[in-house]
Amino acid sequence: MNNERGSFGSRLGFILVSAGCAIGIGNVWKFPYITGANGGAIFVLFYLLFLVIMGVPVLTMELAVGRASGKTIVRGYEALEKPGSKWHIHGWFCALGCYLLMMYYTNVSGWMLNYFYKFATGKFNGVATEAVGDVFGNMLANPNEMGIFMTLTVLFGFGVLLLGVENGLEKVTKVMMIGLLVLIMVLAIHSVSLKGAGEGIKFYLLPSLERAKEVGFGKVITAAMNQAFFTLSLGIGAIEIFGSYMSKDHALTGESIRICALDTFVAIISGLIIFPACFSYDVQPDQGPALIFITLPKVFINMPMGRVWGTMFFMFMTFASFSTVTAVFENLVAIITDTFGISRKKSILINCIVVFVTSIPCVLGYNLWSNLHIIGGRDVLDSEDFIVSNILLPVGALIFLLFCVSKHGWGFDNYLEETNTGEGMKMSKAFKTYYKYVLPILILVIIIQGLVQ
Repeated sequence: MNNERGSFGSRLGFILVSAGCAIGIGNVWKFPYITGANGGAIFVLFYLLFLVIMGVPVLTMELAVGRASGKTIVRGYEALEKPGSKWHIHGWFCALGCYLLMMYYTNVSGWMLNYFYKFATGKFNGVATEAVGDVFGNMLANPNEMGIFMTLTVLFGFGVLLLGVENGLEKVTKVMMIGLLVLIMVLAIHSVSLKGAGEGIKFYLLPSLERAKEVGFGKVITAAMNQAFFTLSLGIGAIEIFGSYMSKDHALTGESIRICALDTFVAIISGLIIFPACFSYDVQPDQGPALIFITLPKVFINMPMGRVWGTMFFMFMTFASFSTVTAVFENLVAIITDTFGISRKKSILINCIVVFVTSIPCVLGYNLWSNLHIIGGRDVLDSEDFIVSNILLPVGALIFLLFCVSKHGWGFDNYLEETNTGEGMKMSKAFKTYYKYVLPILILVIIIQGLVQ
């Protein structure tokens, strides 16, 4: 293993960095809305089920490939595959997926940082409720404003990595994740204590067969399957790298469950921030960016000490998005270091330039290039997101799965031995049939559904 790559200093560091990679903006703007739209608690129950039967297995597979090989994704496949086979080609698609993800994620993380700055410096003071949407629209229309905050995200992210894995990525992520967990609890306690918050809590967490029937149980189940799968960012090797930094002390099933539990905790508590606040101020919880950048700022500017609560919320969102950015940056840096044998510092410099330049189209996609529509009428950001979310993630997860269970790949026995090495919860051999014949069909359903939509 390339000695420049380092390793984690502690088990907690591994869990927090891996969870930080999985925890992102989707936990906050996607999970609560989808939950509300799909029958509340009924959706949550299905989501938890699919997290256990789909998310955890594929997560153990990515980690097992990383830990068994001690290398990043391309070299990891090469180390474990049978001579003459071509599984490692998928490693290059994983690298492409990570670059594509960062092409737009650096921008969205920049939006969070921008709004944190706006609330902290009082830019929302005196803004009329009906003008809140204009603040977001003006930001998107201004390439300089977008570019500055994207650049800060890129520079700070790679700056953290210059300090190394243990002293940079691990230490900074620990601070961010602990800060994130404290902030989310404070915000949730505040939200549920608002006048009229009870209706929002009922809407979110009380099972409603009526609402589930209205949506259709089939849709509720497939929505839960999708969300459980995508929340962990599996399929592009983003988590595999952290397997290569792990010790052999602990079995992978228990570690995967801990990562999933942290990710789910953040998603569910986010709903306790959003629904009570929206119901309390009679605001419709919209989907996607509008929820974060228009709906919630309307709530904050109308509540007592709104500037403080808005600042805290966007600090939480900055931590959530930036923990993903630094984790994926580390993957890119390690891939270049491992694959081409160059120094870590050179890899950081190359990647910093590449990510900065490739993030510019997304900056321009809402202003100077606003007429540019690529995939099915989507703008630059949505096109990049479509390729990653609907193609590279689910197809990649299917390839990881087949590699780990097929005799033509690494093989189930090798995967199981690696997964069960160390103390803690073990994976049963009884799952072999399920992993070989049922799980691939479930992932295929997600792929087909994503492409049809």
